[in-house]
Amino acid sequence: MSGRPGEGVRRVEREIVGEKAAALGRAGERLERVLGEARSAAARLLAAEEHDRARRAQEYAAVRARALEARLALLIQREAVGLRRHATVDQQYPEPPTAEALVRRTRDLR
Repeated sequence: MSGRPGEGVRRVEREIVGEKAAALGRAGERLERVLGEARSAAARLLAAEEHDRARRAQEYAAVRARALEARLALLIQREAVGLRRHATVDQQYPEPPTAEALVRRTRDLR
């Protein structure tokens, strides 16, 4: 055995911290990507003709579900590294509204 006592343990602990940070970064990137997809799907829904609206609403709902899943994954990763308060996530990555709320809000603005 070479090195100082505990050196191997410290090296492994650093690697674990690095992996947790990398996983947190990937979770954030995934959420940003899916939220972008949700914004695009929302725009398609709001621009849809009457005959196409139901299909676009289903498409948006599916992307929204993936966004909620990605958001939960980010919150879990944050907790894994000791971050317990999620107000920043709520501000920076709010949950996308339901298709019904999105359409209703747009109608109310007209």
